[in-house]
Amino acid sequence: MSSITGWGPEGGTRPARPATDARVLNEVLVATVREAVVEFDAVAVIAYLLEDDGEWLRAAVIGGSPPAVFNMPERMRLNGPRASATACRTGDMASIGEPGARPDDVGRGRPPYAVVAAPLVGDGHRFGALAVSRIPWRDGVLGKDQWERLRQMGENLTRELASLAASGTLVRPGSQPLIFPVFKPRSPLTEPATGWGLPDIPGSAGLSWMYQLHRLANELNSAASPAEVVEVARSRVMGTLGARSLILTVAGEGRLWVVGHAGLSSRGVRQLHGSSAVSGAVTPVSDVLRGTDPYLFPRRGDLLRAYPDAEHDGNQASAHLPMRAGGHPVGVCSLGWAEHRLFGAEAQAVMMMMAGLLGQALERALLAEGEHALAESLQRRLLPRALSDLPEVVTTARYLPAPTGGVGGDWYDAIALPSGGIGLVIGDVEGHSVESSVVMGQLRSALLAYVTEGHRPEAVLTRAGDLLGQLESELLATCCVVYLDSTDGTAEVALAGHPAPLLRHPDGRIQVLDTVIGVPLGVPSPTPYRAFDAILSSGTLLFLYTDGLGEAHGPDVVTSARTTLVSGTRDDCHGLEELADRVVSLVPSPPERRDDVVLLFAHYAGADPQRHAGRMEIQRHDLNGVKAAREFVRKCLEGWELDVAADDMELMTSEVVTNALIHADSDVELRLRQYRDRVRLEVRDSDVTPPIPSSLSASEEESPQAEHGRGLLIVEALGEWGSSPSGRGKVVWCETAVPREG
Repeated sequence: MSSITGWGPEGGTRPARPATDARVLNEVLVATVREAVVEFDAVAVIAYLLEDDGEWLRAAVIGGSPPAVFNMPERMRLNGPRASATACRTGDMASIGEPGARPDDVGRGRPPYAVVAAPLVGDGHRFGALAVSRIPWRDGVLGKDQWERLRQMGENLTRELASLAASGTLVRPGSQPLIFPVFKPRSPLTEPATGWGLPDIPGSAGLSWMYQLHRLANELNSAASPAEVVEVARSRVMGTLGARSLILTVAGEGRLWVVGHAGLSSRGVRQLHGSSAVSGAVTPVSDVLRGTDPYLFPRRGDLLRAYPDAEHDGNQASAHLPMRAGGHPVGVCSLGWAEHRLFGAEAQAVMMMMAGLLGQALERALLAEGEHALAESLQRRLLPRALSDLPEVVTTARYLPAPTGGVGGDWYDAIALPSGGIGLVIGDVEGHSVESSVVMGQLRSALLAYVTEGHRPEAVLTRAGDLLGQLESELLATCCVVYLDSTDGTAEVALAGHPAPLLRHPDGRIQVLDTVIGVPLGVPSPTPYRAFDAILSSGTLLFLYTDGLGEAHGPDVVTSARTTLVSGTRDDCHGLEELADRVVSLVPSPPERRDDVVLLFAHYAGADPQRHAGRMEIQRHDLNGVKAAREFVRKCLEGWELDVAADDMELMTSEVVTNALIHADSDVELRLRQYRDRVRLEVRDSDVTPPIPSSLSASEEESPQAEHGRGLLIVEALGEWGSSPSGRGKVVWCETAVPREG
């Protein structure tokens, strides 16, 4: 059957309908719809016809003015509750929303339009229904004579359709409705002053509404995050409707969560954010979320009559609109105005359509955000929680995840060698997918096992390449393995398609290790991997990185990194974390950077019998962890004959470890190191959120991430402290001075 819009044949097995039949059916329906729009002063009239299965009604012709014609249901079940379905099913007139309420009444669940439907049933045929959509409070309620006139109009159309059917015309709807405009001038006495369009040009206001809807849809299509959806809502919904406040709320885990807001005090938002969605105080937001209808309050008194405990937010009128997607609730869009507001039918229809667009965009953004967070969490959990190091070798790492839209396969490790020394591993699986992360996890586990078993660097790469060839994946990977002997500074380096490490010598000279780069893992090669030796002097810095470092700007970023390495501190590892942060600051941000990046630093201080180091771990939620940490620190310092620093360092340890256990909600690792003039404690956890010191007089607007109390202020009074991201989480360090020997 050809669509009555002339858009071409429908799919399916039904025989095509001749174009002449389509035109005749089209002319009959359009003539009746046009007549009904004018005679009943309707905003829209729809001719619904039954589909082939007899269970669904579909709009065949829609005539009227925007936005009403765009707000009519295109398809409905015959056994559903709508007026058109009821009229077709029963053969009697049916209505919804007649008689209409006055526009200044409290609008809870009141549809913006009233619909009266006449059945297209008779002479042994059941064709569908003719639905008239009107604004009763503006145009008046249909009287008895008008109801009878609409019934006659339906009967006349039924006879015409029966005649067409008798002549062989298939009276069925097309795949798309035919829509045509019918604009009528409005009286200023009955048309509310909306400020939309030109009042003396029919249809101008409706087209102005639809223009804003079109712009809103376009901008929401480009919104990739919930924050971007909120910003579009602020400009295109709040701004378009002249509202003074906006709140977008979603439900999750039985509570209401504010995704974003504008024009309201943070106090009011905090009361809503996290409140119960299933119990407690009844609010318009919770009620709308449980239903499908908007709650409109033209005056504040209307709100207080329905919700006597409603907080005064300065708004004199408010609207709470359900945001839905795919037939299910997503959240609520709440708008507020500084003055009383008349919610006309057009405004209600447009607000509901806007809320529907927001719901779809917000659900899409929340799903994308959740998927990316899950992928990023997977990536981070596949990376090491802590790096091994020695008194002579101190390591740190930085991991920058791939931007939204994918995850990467970069990884790193610092592993204590069974023969002594430390093994550094860094690699990159190609692609940006969950498969990349999975393959990365398999390779990392294998390399960790090979290194721990005592295989040499070239053998580790050979075995890893063989493993990747056996996996059911076509992805390739690059890798760099470095074994560093801490007693004499010998470094063995083997590469599989990976950038060569950089060395910063004690005099500041930068050197690229001169090694042969083998083929990437997963590429068969008759040439075996080879390892090359380099001798590191005391004070040398070894820098390994993945190619995401220079992906956006090529060699410029790597060159800048070299310059930064030269300018970094060289005496010991005191400035290693700061140096790592400075190199990270050179890496381009998304969208210029499309890849994840790993940076791995190792500072070789050289063998020194006077240098000591200690390490311990505290399990997550270990109530005795703080006490054990204090005892560990005191025992180490007393063994190193540094009793003079024990009291201060023990107190600093107590405060920093307490913060880590309470706020990071993860396992905690402690590393204590002795230097010539100070003792340094590093506390590592899996939370990337930096600690924020706060006093007892913190204001109510303080960041929720603040470390409440005086803990870090005490640490600051006793010595120095700082925080840096480190691999999967962060490292918080503190140190106190000790007297120099001699």
